[in-house]
Amino acid sequence: MTEAVRETIRLDKWLWQARFFKTRSLAAGIVSASKVRVNGTPVSKPARAVGAGDVLTFPKDERIRVVRILGCGTRRGPAPEAQGLYDDMSDPAPAKQAANPKYDGGGRPTGRDRRRADAVRRQNDPSALE
Repeated sequence: MTEAVRETIRLDKWLWQARFFKTRSLAAGIVSASKVRVNGTPVSKPARAVGAGDVLTFPKDERIRVVRILGCGTRRGPAPEAQGLYDDMSDPAPAKQAANPKYDGGGRPTGRDRRRADAVRRQNDPSALE
């Protein structure tokens, strides 16, 4: 009876190799905080073995990422190589909104604008008719 040996890798190392986290210690910190689920089960040990077919759920960049592992990888290579290690099943990222409103050319009123505003106020003010 020969049983197929499944290739596995540490969870924190895989998250780092797949370029979800900049350092392996950041990946280990997320796992240790029990913020990662493997096949729906919360995990708190960075050394948890994962392999092809496992589904990971974890928070990243203000959204929840759901990925299926396709391969273990051998190194932390370039981004296209890292993207080949998983299938992203999470919802697409929402479009970013501008943090600052667009400059409309307004600003501090000029002297001419102030005189016009004062004239309108004088016309509409009943106490100014005395």
